[in-house]
Amino acid sequence: MIHPGKLTNNDPFPVTQRTQIKRIPKRGLYERQTIYQILDEGLICQLGFVVEGQPFVIPTAYGRVGDRLYIHGSPASRMLRTLQKGVPVCLTVTLLDGLVLARSAFHHSMNYRSVVVFGVASMVEDYNEKEEALKAFTEHIIPGRWADTRQPTRQEIAGTLVLSLPLVEASAKVRTGSPIDNEADYVLPIWAGELPLHLIANEPVPDPRLADGIDLPTYVKQYSRATA
Repeated sequence: MIHPGKLTNNDPFPVTQRTQIKRIPKRGLYERQTIYQILDEGLICQLGFVVEGQPFVIPTAYGRVGDRLYIHGSPASRMLRTLQKGVPVCLTVTLLDGLVLARSAFHHSMNYRSVVVFGVASMVEDYNEKEEALKAFTEHIIPGRWADTRQPTRQEIAGTLVLSLPLVEASAKVRTGSPIDNEADYVLPIWAGELPLHLIANEPVPDPRLADGIDLPTYVKQYSRATA
């Protein structure tokens, strides 16, 4: 069994039977900081689990604090009520970086960065940890926002179900670069290359009920999902 407490931020994630990249293994990465960076840049995860033989994959928001991911929602959420029972989960995050246009239809591809996490989620009952998780959700969406907001009340925190998923089994898979064509196809008179894609923010739209004299925060003006 792998124990998260025995790993440090400088250690790569261990390669397990579940996390080992089998298809094009050279694209597999297990460095902790690489996986953290992808998770921190993403906004939505896909959470997969099975209930009575029926698989479900649910998109949801998340936040990260150290070596733990947090998900949250209403106590009425079937997904959260199921996961808190100790159901094994598979969580994925994918960032699309570009389209790869090859000379042959067969070799078209995409440049991407993805993370897969396996584990079991548990309910967070400690009040301070729940508050920290809620802060992580807000800061994950837009860093700097938490300090500007009305802080959640004890009643709001008590009425929110928060689950913690330890980062113990995780791997990344990354594709970068140009198309890889068959050698004979490189002479074909067909344009080939990469079409980069980026998630960008448009002009902010103020709330119609926004009071006069409130300036647009710098973290909104300069919003970007790119991480260092």
